[in-house]
Amino acid sequence: MSDEINYQNNPLHGLGLKNLLIEMVDEYGFEVLFAYLNINCFKTNPSIESSLKFLKKTDWAREKVEGFYLYELKSLPRASSEQFLLPPRDRVIPEGQVPGNPKKLDLEDAERLREKRAKKSAVRKQTEGRNQATGHRSGKSVDPWGNRK
Repeated sequence: MSDEINYQNNPLHGLGLKNLLIEMVDEYGFEVLFAYLNINCFKTNPSIESSLKFLKKTDWAREKVEGFYLYELKSLPRASSEQFLLPPRDRVIPEGQVPGNPKKLDLEDAERLREKRAKKSAVRKQTEGRNQATGHRSGKSVDPWGNRK
């Protein structure tokens, strides 16, 4: 039995970032990408080259774009909680899962999603504020200088 992990089933395997961007822009356009991902390189003077330059330098943004590619453009089922902790390029896609057709996305759905995220964020901030008032945060105690113990 081999302990080697086969990443060949991951649609990102062997796909360059430039080709990934071209495929996403061809399918959705910069406006929809910005609406769903909220990454400024898709809004301010968007181009493949400028987006590529930014994404190569910014790990969190590149991982967000790669995740979007896997789960929206390729319509793969969401990753398990264990796999979700890994960057998208390192995730193992189970053998039986194959990429599907791109999801239909539009600006109206993006606006609803943005509102939903804003509500969740507001609830999180309220909860965080209550925890900080009691000196606790996420179940961990905090010393008087705000450091977690």
